[in-house]
Amino acid sequence: MSRTFKALSALLCYPTEDLQAAIGEIRTILADEAVLTPPQVAALQPLLERMETTDIFDLQEGYVLLFDRSRTLSLNLFEHIHGESRDRGGAMVDLLETYRAGGFDLVGPELPDHLPVLLEFLSTLPAAEARGLLADAGPILAVLAERLTRRETPYAAILSALADLGQAANDTEVAAALLAENDDDPEDLAALDAVWEEAQVTFAPDPNAGCPVSRDILAKMDAPQKPITSPARAGTLN
Repeated sequence: MSRTFKALSALLCYPTEDLQAAIGEIRTILADEAVLTPPQVAALQPLLERMETTDIFDLQEGYVLLFDRSRTLSLNLFEHIHGESRDRGGAMVDLLETYRAGGFDLVGPELPDHLPVLLEFLSTLPAAEARGLLADAGPILAVLAERLTRRETPYAAILSALADLGQAANDTEVAAALLAENDDDPEDLAALDAVWEEAQVTFAPDPNAGCPVSRDILAKMDAPQKPITSPARAGTLN
């Protein structure tokens, strides 16, 4: 299961030429580990083919438009539940402590609740424990799968597979409340600017930035034992 989570994490990262070159390896991992069902693997093929054949700049532009310019599709999971409230800071700290307890520190600019980072962490856990953490995020995963399906993007297959692994459904009370929100229009720049102007709080692992609680804890952390890095930057799926 570990390499499957690494592969899915890589696919959800900002596209790079290294990721394009690794698509063949990703196909092999998905087939060999058989964590996903054959229909789930088949549903991922359009995304894999797109990654292989599309110009890298078009892939990157599409990724930014989809995930970075649309708050309702953000891959930062806590944003969907807590927005930019103080509760999100506490949730970030709890998640960082979970990583820390597993012998890992977060390295890089991503937030702790960034889905590719979480998947990278899950790749280090026993299968049952990994599925349990996926279940905790289940309602958000199910909502993201539904929203991406509405957008008719091949990325929907990843979120649908993760929601299935976490035995998540989009008919829970939390999921229903999230789906009741209007989807962002990434082309409506004025509306998006208004949303992001309100989102000034950051929780990245920078001792000189972020909410005070998170900053104080991060400042006391020792050097990382096994840093978590994005597979796209790490350049390996091993």
